[in-house]
Amino acid sequence: MTKRPATCPRIGVLTLCFCANVAAVFAIASQGPPRDPRATRAPDLVEIVKLDPTVKLDIRYASTKNFVGKPVYQEARAFLQRPAAEALVNAHRELGSHDYGLVLHDGYRPWAVTKLFWDATPPALREFVADPSAGSKHNRGAAIDLSMYDLALGTAVTMPSEYDEFTRRAYPDYRGGSPDARGRRDLLRAVMEKHGFTVEPNEWWHFNFKDWQEYPILDIPFSAIK
Repeated sequence: MTKRPATCPRIGVLTLCFCANVAAVFAIASQGPPRDPRATRAPDLVEIVKLDPTVKLDIRYASTKNFVGKPVYQEARAFLQRPAAEALVNAHRELGSHDYGLVLHDGYRPWAVTKLFWDATPPALREFVADPSAGSKHNRGAAIDLSMYDLALGTAVTMPSEYDEFTRRAYPDYRGGSPDARGRRDLLRAVMEKHGFTVEPNEWWHFNFKDWQEYPILDIPFSAIK
């Protein structure tokens, strides 16, 4: 979920390498989310579908269709910081000229959920989940997991891998699979990059907004976001 050096291994949407240089810049409290002294911008989380209701939702962590096998969100909602949300809607509308729209899997994630994932994972496997002592770009409201749907059919398109698939097929530069699936993945990336997002090196579906470092790590439940 967070861009990291190539030497930091991770799998899936939930993993963050907690490298020593990251630890140096965080003031870690004994309880609650860490504070990043570089993050000075006031949060302004926006529910994306309220900006454009034609953006579709498929929020996996509000269902049992996820790696913990149970809902961890009480509500199937997706939020981003306002500039990121507005840029995302612009990307969605541009994709409309290609007969596609965006379908969202996850956006802002409360820090407590990141900690839940960490606590539920055996220590031997914790290199593959986000360390709550560092937080993630999702906790900042500046990362989005998404795919596309066909405007004419209203159904999700086929990509080179499934969402949250922990294989080489998930890489945005994977050259296998069908040319059509790769073409759709590459179109999604090109449009998202045009609107200020960068793709995660291991996940074609994960995009980080350009100003992510300006926002604090948050632990606000969805129900408290106005």
